[in-house]
Amino acid sequence: MTVQTKTSAIAKETAELPPPVAERRPSVATHHGVRLSDDYAWLRAENWQEVMRKPDVLAPAIRSHLETENAYTNAMLADTEKLQATLFTEMKARLKEDDRQVPQPHGPFEYFPRFVKGGQYAQLCRIPRGGSVDDAQVLLDGNKEAEGKGYWDLGATAHSGDHKLLAYATDDKGSELYTVRVRDLATGNDLADEIPDTHGGLEWSNDGKTLFYIKVDEHQRPLFVYSHALGTPASEDKLVYAEPDSGFFVGLSSTQSRKFIVIDIHDHETSEVRLIDAANTGAGPRLVAPRRVGHQYSVEHHGARLVIATNSEGAEDFRIVTAPVENPGEENWREIVAHKPGRLIIDVSVFQGFMVRLEREESLPRIVVTPLKPESDTFLDLAGEHTIAFDEEAYALGLSSGYEFETTRIRFTYSSMTTPAETYDYDMATRERTLRKRQEIPSGHNPADYVTRRLLAPAADGELVPVTLLYKKTTPLDGSAPLFLYGYGAYGIAMPASFSTGRLSLVDRGFIFAIAHIRGGKDKGYRWYTDGKMKKKKNTFTDFIAAGEHLISEGFTQRGRIVANGGSAGGMLMGAIANMAPDLFLAIIADVPFVDVLNTMLDKDLPLTPPEWPEWGNPLASKEDFEYIRSYSPYDNVAAKTYPHILALAGLTDPRVTYWEPAKWIAKLRTLNTSDNLVLLKTNMGAGHGGASGRFDGLKDTAFNYAFAVKVAGLTC
Repeated sequence: MTVQTKTSAIAKETAELPPPVAERRPSVATHHGVRLSDDYAWLRAENWQEVMRKPDVLAPAIRSHLETENAYTNAMLADTEKLQATLFTEMKARLKEDDRQVPQPHGPFEYFPRFVKGGQYAQLCRIPRGGSVDDAQVLLDGNKEAEGKGYWDLGATAHSGDHKLLAYATDDKGSELYTVRVRDLATGNDLADEIPDTHGGLEWSNDGKTLFYIKVDEHQRPLFVYSHALGTPASEDKLVYAEPDSGFFVGLSSTQSRKFIVIDIHDHETSEVRLIDAANTGAGPRLVAPRRVGHQYSVEHHGARLVIATNSEGAEDFRIVTAPVENPGEENWREIVAHKPGRLIIDVSVFQGFMVRLEREESLPRIVVTPLKPESDTFLDLAGEHTIAFDEEAYALGLSSGYEFETTRIRFTYSSMTTPAETYDYDMATRERTLRKRQEIPSGHNPADYVTRRLLAPAADGELVPVTLLYKKTTPLDGSAPLFLYGYGAYGIAMPASFSTGRLSLVDRGFIFAIAHIRGGKDKGYRWYTDGKMKKKKNTFTDFIAAGEHLISEGFTQRGRIVANGGSAGGMLMGAIANMAPDLFLAIIADVPFVDVLNTMLDKDLPLTPPEWPEWGNPLASKEDFEYIRSYSPYDNVAAKTYPHILALAGLTDPRVTYWEPAKWIAKLRTLNTSDNLVLLKTNMGAGHGGASGRFDGLKDTAFNYAFAVKVAGLTC
C-alpha cells in the first residue's frame, strides 16, 4: 500500500466514523488585564484531589467523555489489533522473563530483584554473601502483592542495618500516594505499622528502631519529614522537618558512609541540605549551607569531612569542595576539583579509600576514580586518578555505588543503541573490570545488523544539537524511510543513548529511530539546560525542529515522514512543534503531555505548580512570564491549520500531568484541525503518569503506540 493510498484510507475512516465532540462551556478568567476563555475547562474535575484517591468519584459527564474518546480511538485503530498483538509478542520474546539483577552485597547478605517467568512484577530477594541465587530468600513478591489490583507499584524500599526488617512503599491507584509498611524478614509477615500518604525515600536509623519518611500535604506535595518509632501508631509520628515554601520539595537519602541521613530540599534551581546523625537521630537535622536562589549542592561524607558538589562561585557545571563536619558553612569550603566549563559533574560518591564521580562532556558520559589521601589537605591522590570510558560514537553509562562504604568495588552498566546492557564490577584499587551480566535477548539480537550514528544538527542560532540514530544496515538511506524522532528537553534531564529492546520492532520494519538531545536537558552541560528553560524555552522546540530538518537534508527521511514522540514535559514539546511546524511531521505521539502550560502554571493549588515556576516562569506574579508562556503553550496556540496525525495518551490518576490537559487539547484540536488526519485520545482509567504498572502491560502500551506509527506510515507489516 502506498503512502498516498494509506492517507486516503485514513481519511475515509474518519469520514465514516465521526469523532467525539466535547461540549463547549466557556469559562473566563482575567490575568494581567488579558481575558482568557477556555471552552473545555469543565473537563477538570472539581474534586480532582479525591479522584486521585478514589477514581470512582469522577463526575459522570467527564467519565462518559473520556470513555467515549477511548471507544473512538479503539475503533479507529481496530485494524491494528493484529499488529499490536504481533508487536507485543515480538517485544515480549526479547525479554528474558526469568531475569534478575546482579546481587549487591551488604554485610552478611547480597540483595537483588528478580523476575519469574510469567510474572508482571519483581521479587525482592537476598542470599547469604557469596551464596547461590538458586537459594534466594524472597523478601517481597510483587506478583502476590498485586493480586486482584488493577494497578500496583512498588516505590521506595529500605532494609534495616541489622537486616531484620524491610520497609517498603506501595501505590495501588497510580496517584503516587504510597502507603509504607514494615516486614519482619524472619517471619515474612508485616508488622502492624502502616503509614499512608507518603512519597519519596525511606531511611532507617542505625539501631533499626526508627524509620524516616516523607509525607505529602493536602495538595500532594512532599513537604514533611517524619520519624516513625516501630510499634507505635502513625498518628504519633514525630515531625522532623517541615518545608514552609510550597515551591520546594523534600527528598530523603543517606551518605555512602551511612553516617548521615540526608534531607534534600530543592526546586529546579536551588537546593539546601540538612543532615541527621543516623546514630543519634534525636539530635535533629543540622543545616549544611542555607539556600540562596540559584545555588545547588549535594553532600557526601568521609570521616571528619563533608564532600560537596556545588555550582557556587560561577561553577556552572559544578566543582567539588570539602568542609568540616562540625562547621560546614560555605566560608569553610575548600576546593578539591575545579570547575571545567562544559564538563558536567553529575554525581559524586565517596568510599573509604576512593572518590568516584560520574560526569558528562560533549554529551558522552565517563566515570572518574580518584584515590583518597584523607590525612592531607588536598584529600585527593590525583596521581592515581583514572577514567572509565568507551569508544562508541554514542553510548550510555550508569553508576551504582552499592550499599557499602568500606569497599574497593563499584558497579557500572554500559549500553548503546545497538549493544545490550552490560553490567560490570570494577575494582578501584586494581582497576580490574569484571563482566557480571550481559543482557540476554532470548529471541536473538545481532548488533552487527544495526548501525548507531551521532550527528550534529545546526540550530537557528548556530548551536549544534546532538542527534543519535539507530537503523538496520539494510535500511535505504535515500530519504524514503519513515523516521521516529524522540525528544524531551526539560528539567536538565539528559537522554541516554541506551539500548532498548522495544524500539527494535520499529527499526526492523524500516523505521530509522532518532533521539534529539535538545536544549532543556544537560546533554552538553548545565548551559544546555539553562538555554532551554524560562525565557529561552522556545530553543527546546526549535532545536527539535532543526534536528528533523537536518535529518531530511542528510537524506535519512523526507518532510512529512517523521513520527515525533515525547512524554510529560516532552509532551509539551510535541504540542509546541505541532503548532510551529505541522508539515514537518507525519504524526505525533504525545504521552501524558504537559500541553495546558499557562492554565496549569496559573493554578497554584496543583501539586507541581509552585516548584515548576523556576522552570517555566510564574505567570501569576509576572506579566512578562505570562505573555511568554502564553506565546508557546500548546493548548493556547492551537489554530486552524493542517495538523499531522496525533495520538495523545493520558492517565486518570496522574498527579503530574493531570488527565484534563490532553483531554482539553484533543477537544480543541478537533474543532480547529483542517486535515482528515487522525486526532486520538486514549486515557488509562486505572493508572497515572507512568501508564500500566506491570512489565507486560507496559509492553502492550508500547505496542499500541508503535502500531499507530506503523499504520500512519503506511507500512504493511
